[in-house]
Amino acid sequence: MHNQTTLENLLKRDKITLISSIAGITIVAWLYLYYLALGMDSMSMDHALDMPQMHHWGSVEFLLMFIMWVVMMIGMMLPSASPMILLFAAVNRKRRERKGLYVPTAFFASGYIFVWACFSILATLAQWKLQTLSLLSSMNMASTSPVLGGVILIGAGIFQWTSLKYACLTHCRSPLDFLMQDWREGQWGAFTMGVKHGGYCLGCCWVLMLILFVTGVMNLLWVAIIAAFVFLEKAARSGLWIGRVAGILLIGWGVWLIAEKFFFK
Repeated sequence: MHNQTTLENLLKRDKITLISSIAGITIVAWLYLYYLALGMDSMSMDHALDMPQMHHWGSVEFLLMFIMWVVMMIGMMLPSASPMILLFAAVNRKRRERKGLYVPTAFFASGYIFVWACFSILATLAQWKLQTLSLLSSMNMASTSPVLGGVILIGAGIFQWTSLKYACLTHCRSPLDFLMQDWREGQWGAFTMGVKHGGYCLGCCWVLMLILFVTGVMNLLWVAIIAAFVFLEKAARSGLWIGRVAGILLIGWGVWLIAEKFFFK
């Protein structure tokens, strides 16, 4: 009886540690983004070295922007992935309790983050190209073209109604089904599971991230709005319909941007 109580206390402590770790990483990511946003607002020489503000990037500027995107994706997406991460950890705790093969949850989480790091490379390349073409401001990192902004918003809105979006979102809303069907043994297996779950999550949310090219990549208000929306889509009981209603609003916003460009000026 004493041994069972001790084990339960250890498992409870592990869960608290994991939740604290997820919260801590998320907070650190947001603090870093806030620091960069302050640098953009003040335009001080000290902060100017931290953010590329030019059309022609070198390797250092590209690396800094890539790091910014990775940190942003961690801050935005890790909270919405926490139910899956916690469930993975719970299964492992049960396996350890039964003297089974135990794998640290960090391997699963690393696979998930790896997927969004790959996306960050593509996002950085897209930002570099848009700034080179003067379609993205180098000051606030927002679209300088209402037409481009409108197309992005309309595309994001339409995507909210596609079968791909529905399939990926359904997966993200069913973590237990994923673990039952796609469990892999060992550290590499855990990493692979994280990559696979991250792939579904990427398929569900990548178009939404493009909205930042309209609102401003470092507009923290919109970063927070998109992050909260992603969490609601995955966690709320009516998440599927929340996403579809948002799709209609995005289409309307995009049409308004384009119409304002051609008909209201």
